[in-house]
Amino acid sequence: MSWLIAGIVVWLVGWGLNVWLANLPKTRLTRLVVPVLFGVTLIAIWECVVQGFNINPVLLPPPSMIAVRFASSTSILWQDFVQTVIKGALSGYIIGCGAAFLIAVVIDRFPFLQRGLLPIGNFVAALPVIGMAPILVMWFGFDWQSKAAVVVIMVFFPMLVNTVQGLQATDHMQRDLMRTYAASYPQTLLKLRLPAAMPFIFNGLKISTTLALIGAIVAEFFGSPIKGMGFRISTEVGRLALDMVWAEIVVAAIVGSAFYGGVALLEKAVTFWHPSQRGQE
Repeated sequence: MSWLIAGIVVWLVGWGLNVWLANLPKTRLTRLVVPVLFGVTLIAIWECVVQGFNINPVLLPPPSMIAVRFASSTSILWQDFVQTVIKGALSGYIIGCGAAFLIAVVIDRFPFLQRGLLPIGNFVAALPVIGMAPILVMWFGFDWQSKAAVVVIMVFFPMLVNTVQGLQATDHMQRDLMRTYAASYPQTLLKLRLPAAMPFIFNGLKISTTLALIGAIVAEFFGSPIKGMGFRISTEVGRLALDMVWAEIVVAAIVGSAFYGGVALLEKAVTFWHPSQRGQE
């Protein structure tokens, strides 16, 4: 009962602090503190509920148990991080987004390709990763190359569509002005189309950050060496070691948030001139 009372107290205190912070002037500090406080409150309530109702750790381990397992398994978690994130997700992300960007530029230069390539890209994007992952594992082997191939397929189409749309964001008057200045296509691309497309390009990059991590983890369910986040999750579920599964989930959440946040910061530095960025100051 004491745990349940503590959970109610934590919820009321967290609610009150969030309401108080929401009424303060919006600054960088308040924008950072509010989500952090909300997350800490949820974790504390989670701990109190699990302990108060004596929930079986196999069903839902408390955060304290997950933290202990996380601290005692840092070497394994780091090994899985390198295999899944660095080798699989990041390499596939770079290849997929880079290829999509280059093809989008070609489509912009030769508009007739849009009618042929975009439907194919749409078809590939509609393919379920559950169905494609085993095939790619058979093609590229059980190491990180097959996971990178899955990531390439997942991130390619969102990046392609956003980049094509961004390159077409300029209006006729701007393009006519560049022709009036006798600008060549490369000059128009570098000085007009690409700067105007940057918000769209970064939108595709941000969407692809989460897709890359999901694709790499899911692909490891269908074949992997004895390391990797997906491999560890599937193995530990079979052993009913749910604390280790949640430790891997924590790593994935931290990595995904950091990856997305890094791209968002880069977007803010590159597109500082855009109204959406000025409105966040």
